[in-house]
Amino acid sequence: MLENTGMFRPADLVGRSASLWRYHEALGLPESAARVTLGEGFTPMAPVPLFGRTILAKMDFLCPTGSYKDRGSTVMLSKLREWGLKEIIEDSSGNAGASIAAYSALGGIRAKIYIPLSTSAGKAAQIAMYGAELIKTPGSREDTAHAAWQAASETFYASHNWSPYFLAGMKTAAYEIAEQLGWDPPEWVITPAGGGSLAVGLHLGFQELYDAGITPRVPRMVLVQAARCAPIYAAWRDGRTDVPAITKQDTAAEGISVAKPVRGREILEAARATNGFVHTVNEDEIWEGLSALGATGVYVEPTSAVVAAAAKQLIGTGVIADEESVVIVLTGNGLKATDKIVQHQQAQVGADLASVR
Repeated sequence: MLENTGMFRPADLVGRSASLWRYHEALGLPESAARVTLGEGFTPMAPVPLFGRTILAKMDFLCPTGSYKDRGSTVMLSKLREWGLKEIIEDSSGNAGASIAAYSALGGIRAKIYIPLSTSAGKAAQIAMYGAELIKTPGSREDTAHAAWQAASETFYASHNWSPYFLAGMKTAAYEIAEQLGWDPPEWVITPAGGGSLAVGLHLGFQELYDAGITPRVPRMVLVQAARCAPIYAAWRDGRTDVPAITKQDTAAEGISVAKPVRGREILEAARATNGFVHTVNEDEIWEGLSALGATGVYVEPTSAVVAAAAKQLIGTGVIADEESVVIVLTGNGLKATDKIVQHQQAQVGADLASVR
């Protein structure tokens, strides 16, 4: 359970630091708590020209470790240090592991980070550079989680998927979007959805603002999955209230390749409660979305590009009307996945040469 959870007033924010800790009342820690922080949050929201119109991009890949996961890590590690923990275990597809490794190092906590063997080399190197013990696990993302769970019999399991404090940090993305738009949220927010912390956090944050009378609406949320790993979409399509596990395929969007999300029920609720929906994009569309963002000067990892691919479809089919505002949430820096991007580019060159012959 979170402690001391409340709600700020916009007037309270005047003069506070431009970080997510400006919203400390809603984060479950007392203001006097010793924070483990790198100044994360309050990332830019920039207009980018995409698909014949201007779309607002919430650039959370500019958080200190290169991903939005820092929002959760700063809150969770602050609480873990308050509890006096000296060592933790975490499992991750890459970004959460890197983020928790960084904040653990800052907070003086030893971290063991379990990742799949297939994790991008850049993310693995980043985790190791922070001084965490990196444990590469054969098999799937789910095999990695199982290995960490077994090890947790002896060491505290600081799972970003389970922690309410990590989720509290995710809410701040909604607070920032609203504040950066003068407390007038967009009609639509499009976000990747894998484990669900961001989707659920955005929903909670926007709902809290609305319930407090700070904003006039809760945006409709589009939760985007890769077609090769889309358990949330399958559950949504079938009218389920929870998300059963699936057998997945490899996807360029490794950060959302989760066969059975821990927060499945809450993810579906976020879509339904906001009059939104779950959407899928295929591999070609992911790479096209990545290229489209690159052409605007934005370099993100393929996982982030699913939102651009979805926006193209939804704008092109008129689901999102011309007069409706839309924010896409860009979650991970492209530098983390450069090895995968280079492999794709080389494969494309080879395919082009073969077609010429």
